[in-house]
Amino acid sequence: MEQMNYVITEEEMIYRTPEEIDHHVAKNLSKELDMLIEAYHVKTLVFDFQDTSFMDSSGIGVIMGRYRMVYLLGGEVWAVHANERMKKILTMSGVTKIIQIYEEEEA
Repeated sequence: MEQMNYVITEEEMIYRTPEEIDHHVAKNLSKELDMLIEAYHVKTLVFDFQDTSFMDSSGIGVIMGRYRMVYLLGGEVWAVHANERMKKILTMSGVTKIIQIYEEEEA
């Protein structure tokens, strides 16, 4: 049994993305996220990239598709714990124009 990759509160769903998001992973990831967003009426979706070191264009598609879904519900999408490589991918793809990357304050 796989571990749960998400935490849902009244305000948001935090989804911990896998180590790699490629075309093999993207289809199932999209299905799972769609099901969770619909089931829990998610208004704020937070992608937690803490474990993610690789993402290709299909991963960008996962984010864009979920953004459209949440946006239509009046919500928003955030990204957290993105390393420099992930930030570069998100910026170069234009995703940062529609989602916020939340930077944690250094202690």
